[in-house]
Amino acid sequence: MTDAAASDGAPVGFYLDFFGFRERPFTLVPDPDFLFWSPQHRRAYSVLEFGIMSRAPITLVTGGVGCGKTTLLRELLRQFESRATVGLISNAQGGRGELIQWVLNALGLRFDPGEGYVQMFQRLQDFLIDEYAAGRRVVLIFDEAQNLSRESLEELRMLTNINTGKDEVIQLVLVGQPELREMVLDPSLRQLAQRIAASFHLQPLDEAGAVELVAHRLIAAGGTGKEITRGAIKRIFEVTRGVPRLMNQLCDMSLLYAWTTDNHRVDEHVVQSVLDDGVFFAAQIQAEDEKRR
Repeated sequence: MTDAAASDGAPVGFYLDFFGFRERPFTLVPDPDFLFWSPQHRRAYSVLEFGIMSRAPITLVTGGVGCGKTTLLRELLRQFESRATVGLISNAQGGRGELIQWVLNALGLRFDPGEGYVQMFQRLQDFLIDEYAAGRRVVLIFDEAQNLSRESLEELRMLTNINTGKDEVIQLVLVGQPELREMVLDPSLRQLAQRIAASFHLQPLDEAGAVELVAHRLIAAGGTGKEITRGAIKRIFEVTRGVPRLMNQLCDMSLLYAWTTDNHRVDEHVVQSVLDDGVFFAAQIQAEDEKRR
């Protein structure tokens, strides 16, 4: 094993030097540099990109927890931040009055919280018209949009009514968990659903995609791509059901376990040791869920 810190005081990151990685291959931070372009992730990103470029009023992307939605958003922001005025809102909650404040804040607009709703809405509308006149599109992205109330979703629809008579002056991107799609399909939000011009639902990876994901991240971190065996990946896939975030967690812990035993390859026995010790908490949660069914 290596020491906890190098001679200059910088952390070596446990198993990084042992395997020859530049950085952790399975960090949970949604880093676009590690984005694995599975066929469905490419389609999902194409839908996001098409929605913005075609001036779609609303674009919707949903998927289960840990399927890579936020990472796609980070890539979208990286690509469009110099080409559009983009506001990102995560975990917005509250009613009508709070929503307009979230929007103004995301777009960098100053406002007095004591202002009335009408004044704040007028401030937003003036900004949108000015941006359009200057040739800049405005995109408002809501991550974890399933946390919005139905009242807030209806208010977002009203924002899309601000237009020039020819073009939309604001575009909305709604990203969230599967229940967001269910909310939008509710008859009470029919008018909102009719404004969704592009949508996609992300599924977990299949086994072939899981194999490609692991190799991709190992190589991106400076490895050979063979530090985790095919048998180990198969076991990881069985346990995580192809959810990328869970795969990252189990791969990371398996590399740590291999390092502690001076094993330069993670095989299925190493993965099983992680599972047997109960340190992969997600496996316990899934087991409890299955008992309840």
